[in-house]
Formats: sequence, structure tokens, C-alpha cells
Amino acid sequence: MMLGTLLTMVVAAGGSADALANFQVKNVAIQVPAAWQRTVEDGTTKFLAPSGDAYFLVDVGAVQTAGMKAQVCVDKITAGIGGTGWEKLKVGGQPAAKRLDSDQSTNGGVVDTVTYVGCDGKTTWSIVFFMEQAKKARFSAVADKVGASVKILRAGK
Repeated sequence: MMLGTLLTMVVAAGGSADALANFQVKNVAIQVPAAWQRTVEDGTTKFLAPSGDAYFLVDVGAVQTAGMKAQVCVDKITAGIGGTGWEKLKVGGQPAAKRLDSDQSTNGGVVDTVTYVGCDGKTTWSIVFFMEQAKKARFSAVADKVGASVKILRAGK
């Protein structure tokens, strides 16, 4: 996307730091805050809030077992990263799950981590959103909008 287009979208949306724009990682489309800084490292896409108080990571992968049912895939993902506390959801019409964790940060505050994972039987995705708990009122709605916006794109659709 051209920077001019991005700036036009931000201005058109009233200049809000949380105005959402379409973004694609591999074959997964998501809505991301347009003004957030994007970097890619080791295949993970990171979006950082302009204030530096929150960021999220997006990962997309392929299912290794052919013919796996989407819900089985999500269950395997959630079991593999701590099987308790997951809320089952549908995101983009496919099975997904969400979990909130809170941890002490190195600066003495508390960091909330909101994790979304999903799978359609062929593609897996995760969005992990980190925010200072003191800023939860500011960022939790953004995390929910991003996590609920995932759509897996298929050839021919």
C-alpha cells in the first residue's frame, strides 16, 4: 500500500490512531490500526501503537496434517499453548479461540495479553496483543476489533 493512500485513509477517518485499514499477511486478511508502525521479523508481523503502550504480533502458518477439521485444529493449537481459559469463537466463519492473560512486567506494572488463534483446516493464524493493563480501557476494544476481523482468503473466492 502506498504511504499516500495510508495517510489519506487516516485523515479521512478523522485522523484517529485506531482507524482500521485492510492488511494481508500471506493468505489472511485483517483489519489493523492504520497509524500503527509495522515491522516484520522472522516471519512475524508486528504492529506497534504510536504511543508505544501496546503492540500485537500476527503469525500465519499452514496445517501440517491434510484433511484436519477446523475445530480439531483450533483445539490442538489451544492445547499446545496452555489448554485452559480459552473462549471458543467463530472468526471469519471459522473456529477460533481467545484468551486473556495478565503478567507482571519488568517495569513493575501489569501487562495484559489477549491471544486470538484460529484455523480453517488448512491455514492457522494467531494474533497476540500486548498492552499495559493501565491502558486497557484504551486498547482492549482495538484488540477485539483486530482479532474479530480475520478472514482467510482462498483462491477463486
